[in-house]
Amino acid sequence: MKKYLTGRFFYRTDVGKVRLNNEDQAIALTNASGNVLLIVCDGMGGQNKGDLASSLAINTIVTFFKNRKGFLNSYFARLWVGKVIREANKSIYEQSQSNPNYQGMGTTITLLLIIKDVAIMGHVGDSRCYFLKSHHELVQMSEDQTYVGYLLRTGQITPEEALTHPKRHVLMNALGVYPSASIDIKVFPYLNEEVLLCSDGLYNNVPIEDITAIVKGSDSVDQKVNELIAIGNKNGGSDNIAVVLWEAQS
Repeated sequence: MKKYLTGRFFYRTDVGKVRLNNEDQAIALTNASGNVLLIVCDGMGGQNKGDLASSLAINTIVTFFKNRKGFLNSYFARLWVGKVIREANKSIYEQSQSNPNYQGMGTTITLLLIIKDVAIMGHVGDSRCYFLKSHHELVQMSEDQTYVGYLLRTGQITPEEALTHPKRHVLMNALGVYPSASIDIKVFPYLNEEVLLCSDGLYNNVPIEDITAIVKGSDSVDQKVNELIAIGNKNGGSDNIAVVLWEAQS
């Protein structure tokens, strides 16, 4: 078992070429115990409501992480992931109920907590988590909680049809919309893979082959993130873009 995890990371958001406001949030940070926390949020609600929702989610979880000394094992880390996402949901929902201007706001969240050789993912919505596996293929670890994602998983449409389906943006789950949250939590072995978290503003504008080529390339992490966003904007920039990239050092 690894004693301490070290690596490089970079994160960035961009408003894109169409939207007036940037409602995406992203962050990556480590603590004194060598734990790694990666988060992407894609706010929804418009008129700055989505921005507030995604900011509340990020700020709530980061505060908990900074106040946490470490994790005894992956069991307690998994419990922590569920707890902090529920706290973020509570924060957003209570804010939306206390101010009529914020009613209906919400956000996606894709969170990855890496502890030595274990990764715990907490996921709500359609932002994505990818691992770059040893055979140099980006593997999507999260499932899109969308109407089209449901159609795809149940075999009613093909992956090619999903790319252009008119309802591909329809979410079936979001954080902060209801008093309680339905959270997908998964635990994976972590074998020093590169990790990419992104909002739909990236994967809807950049083909997965192009994303893979950049992530497995030899550029620095910041160059890779900036290039991904540049290509997303070049291809239309139809939405805000959030990207987090983590590269472990062996």
